[in-house]
Amino acid sequence: MPELPEVETIRRGLIPRLVGCTIIRVVTSNRRLRLPVPRAKLKAWVEGGQVKSVDRRAKYLLVRMNNGAVLVLHLGMTGRLAFFTNGTPRGPHDHIRFFLDNSLELRFNDVRRFGSIQVLAPENEKLPQIFADLGAEPLGPNFSAPYLMKMARKRTKPIKNFLMDAKVVVGIGNIYANEILFVAGIKPTRGVGTLTRATWERVVRGSREVLEQAIACGGTTISDYVNSSNEMGYFQCELKVYGRTGEACKSCGSMISRVVLSGRASFFCPSCQK
Repeated sequence: MPELPEVETIRRGLIPRLVGCTIIRVVTSNRRLRLPVPRAKLKAWVEGGQVKSVDRRAKYLLVRMNNGAVLVLHLGMTGRLAFFTNGTPRGPHDHIRFFLDNSLELRFNDVRRFGSIQVLAPENEKLPQIFADLGAEPLGPNFSAPYLMKMARKRTKPIKNFLMDAKVVVGIGNIYANEILFVAGIKPTRGVGTLTRATWERVVRGSREVLEQAIACGGTTISDYVNSSNEMGYFQCELKVYGRTGEACKSCGSMISRVVLSGRASFFCPSCQK
């Protein structure tokens, strides 16, 4: 599933070719996504409108129209947003096509159809309730050691599960949680209640370091992910522990170990991460 760096990479790729453009026409397939496709709202509030901005909250993309409507997109597990020139043959999993006034199409492609698209009408609707329950943005000002200490108070869950809890911090999935904890020098099984402020400071610094590097690399392509130009990311070439069980640690030479936490594989260096 695309995580924060992948969604942010897509957002930045959309801006130059989408902001300021008018969406002339919206064409949808007859297939259902994770949520029903809001065809009537697409026609009423998106078709014929001009794109004002493209923002991100957690793993959601928010395409704001100049009429006040908001297009809320979630890529799910295999969703893609990419530009094509007009006349490019439609793919079998192209479920939504936005025809732009710059002779391009923006297509939402989703093989497994776990993605979603919602349209919020201007002034009449608020962002979905799920947004109210989301935690801090890891690259934002509210993500700090005091904030994490407050959220971890009286909790015993492993630090890796804590970082993957969207009610605590958004956008960090399995790949980046592993990499962040390696940079911070913390074993993924360690209980959050045992961490000192100095240790939480390392978590904050490690989170920003890993996520910013991943964005600079265009994200991580393990299987399906491509950006809005249909290009793969290359942060997978920089992975220190994820998926490297039995291989030598790039820092100390010890063998990378693997444990399972809440059904998810967790990778760590037993020498570098205490």
